[in-house]
Amino acid sequence: MNNFKIFGKFLDQPILISKLNKAMPAIMTIGGSALLARDAFDTFKNTQDKQQAKKEIFKKGIIMAFSIASALAAPKIASKLVKRESIEPIEKIARKNSELINDYISKNQIKEDIKPILEKATNKILSLSEIKTLVQELVQDKNGKELFNKLIPDPENIKARDIFSEIGYLSTYGAIPVIGGILGGISADIATKEDCKKTIPNKINEGIYQYLANIFMCNIGAGVALGILEKLNITSKSARAISMVSGIVLTGVLGGSKIANFISQKIIAPLTKSKQQERKPEAMDICLHTDDIATVSLLSGLKWIEPTLPILYSVSGYKAGSGYRN
Repeated sequence: MNNFKIFGKFLDQPILISKLNKAMPAIMTIGGSALLARDAFDTFKNTQDKQQAKKEIFKKGIIMAFSIASALAAPKIASKLVKRESIEPIEKIARKNSELINDYISKNQIKEDIKPILEKATNKILSLSEIKTLVQELVQDKNGKELFNKLIPDPENIKARDIFSEIGYLSTYGAIPVIGGILGGISADIATKEDCKKTIPNKINEGIYQYLANIFMCNIGAGVALGILEKLNITSKSARAISMVSGIVLTGVLGGSKIANFISQKIIAPLTKSKQQERKPEAMDICLHTDDIATVSLLSGLKWIEPTLPILYSVSGYKAGSGYRN
């Protein structure tokens, strides 16, 4: 096993994934607070009217709080709605690992330098060097290899029959922070006595744009590309990644943007009696497609990506709540 695969095994440790998932509320709260503090500094520095500056920061704080809270709640809600297993808690993983390791130790002779690493693997994250040692010592025989792959399962390519189930989960997941962001934006407008009739249409339209162009249609594009490769019996991981990115560009970046603008101009604008200009993709929108790289990775079986999704999807929620329209 080469160093690249060993690094992949390090990232895919169930204990590491579970701990990262558990730490995400603190990470997002600290990160969101830091961004808000920086924004407050810039706003007060560049605004003469300090009362207006306070009002703007107050609104941004409410929107950010709603976006972060909904993004953190999204995995549990989406898992229940689509009946998908969420990330396992550390306690459950530790019990399972302990049973596997105790059974292996009782039935096999192991070197003294391996035993402490196996004991650590029950409930702690192994270092790269420790994983490398396990690879060198365990994977040489059938029982050791079986144990190693149970402790840190290999990435599993999703089959065609499971693709759209996973996409349904990701699309539901992505919708929740967008809805949360819009509700946060409306709450902020009410709290600061803004004219909601003027501000709400922009939030709804931006939410539609964020969801269709940056989340839903991108997921569909990746899924369709995977389905085509499955039909053609192409299993290469590089081919899967390239085809999914191509599907994302065609259906999400291009198609999703067109559909979102059509809905905004032909449906939302008449209903709200507001004029909606075309929302054009910008550099920041391209940056938001980082979450599509996460989608590609997750659909390719890399589970360590999943705990980071709240960070990525909360950005779309924040932009929706702000009513950003170019």
